[in-house]
Amino acid sequence: MAIKTIFLDRDGVINKEINYLYKIPDFQFINGIFEACLHFQNLGYEIIIVTNQSGIAREYYKEKDYQVLTDWMVDNFKNNNIDILDVFHCPHAPRSLCKCRKPEPGMLLEAKKKYKINMEESWIIGDKEVDIIAANRAGIDNTVLVNSGHPIDETNSNAKYILKSIKEANKVIID
Repeated sequence: MAIKTIFLDRDGVINKEINYLYKIPDFQFINGIFEACLHFQNLGYEIIIVTNQSGIAREYYKEKDYQVLTDWMVDNFKNNNIDILDVFHCPHAPRSLCKCRKPEPGMLLEAKKKYKINMEESWIIGDKEVDIIAANRAGIDNTVLVNSGHPIDETNSNAKYILKSIKEANKVIID
């Protein structure tokens, strides 16, 4: 049976945007992230994180550094009664020809295959237009951009909703 999923970008959605974040002391959860994720779970959504991490390719930090931070982050979700189904990341540089770096849909399509996700019933919440483009390319029309990360050009966005932060997502994701 297919599941419905909330795909979350990491930087700017889950945590405050810090370029090339890889140290736990620098990680700050965005206000309302845990409440929003509890709301999604109560509606029957699984939660998957999809994140570009070009700092690995640029050698600002190592894959191991990324994994230590990710494990710590997922543990914080667990401590708040939130189950993260999976975390997908692209370690490649922006100019790479990989299929996983957003705006390419590779991470979303890999998740779809692995978990039998119904993309028509799923959502993505991101802070950049590349998140929306990747979602649309993967068959996800339910899209949210949040203003808690990068500046958004609202006149040129294909997002279904533009919100101040994930804290407001419970107003639009209601079933």
